[in-house]
Amino acid sequence: MRILAVDPGSKRIGLAVSDPTGTIAQALTTVPAEPAATLASRLAEIARTQEARRIVVGLPLRLDGTRGPEAAAAQQLAHGLRQAARLPVDMVDERLTTAAAERSLIAGGVRREKRRLSIDRVAATLLLQGYLDHKRGG
Repeated sequence: MRILAVDPGSKRIGLAVSDPTGTIAQALTTVPAEPAATLASRLAEIARTQEARRIVVGLPLRLDGTRGPEAAAAQQLAHGLRQAARLPVDMVDERLTTAAAERSLIAGGVRREKRRLSIDRVAATLLLQGYLDHKRGG
């Protein structure tokens, strides 16, 4: 079963998708966060195109575990996705995925400008792989 991961951001939304067995996460693309009014329907269409059967949305909690405005926006996006895609939507703690993605890209020698363009989908990939590993008990 394919799963689509969504790493929400204020400017760009990172996307990753699992392989059909739900074992390996692969970076997909980024989409602009604006216009916000059509974001859920645009993401639902991508889920359909990718034949996803579930969507995972990153929940950007603060380091102390509390929820700020970013978390509220992610929850609103998840609600919109449930309605637009008519698929199960799980929310997953995504603290530090962007930092881990940046460290990974730096270690890979990716220059700053290219990092900025790919960090969101790498973060979505890390988010999804963590979710898949957790579901498998890994």
